[in-house]
Amino acid sequence: MTELTVRRMRADDLTDASQLMRELGYTIDADELRARTAQILRRDEHALMVAETANGRVAGLVHIFVRAALEKPVEAIVQSLVVDENLRGLGIGARLMDEAEAWAKTRGIASVALYTQLHREDAEAFYLKRGYLEANRSRLMRKKL
Repeated sequence: MTELTVRRMRADDLTDASQLMRELGYTIDADELRARTAQILRRDEHALMVAETANGRVAGLVHIFVRAALEKPVEAIVQSLVVDENLRGLGIGARLMDEAEAWAKTRGIASVALYTQLHREDAEAFYLKRGYLEANRSRLMRKKL
């Protein structure tokens, strides 16, 4: 495994975060990403962490939050996990997930859930290896307001 420090994301990580999000297929305007990041970092029920290599390079990020619901117990949701495509397979994603799961556990959360797109078979294999099981299949529906 690469030597890493996992820490809270900072404003000076935004350029790296933007590149990582592009690797997931999400092109986000710099001002919009800054605003979204600021909203996340202000909320105690969210964590946004980066994995930084020994030479200061941001190698990946994870965003996890607590979701309360009526129909199921409170759980943590991994909203985003991405590792630099040139550094995949080195244990960085596993380390980020370990930190995200530990964050949830310290808050008394008994389970972590996440969504992965059906075409991302490598991501599905990664999560299955970590003990995640498919809970259901659904469609995301959205209405612009």
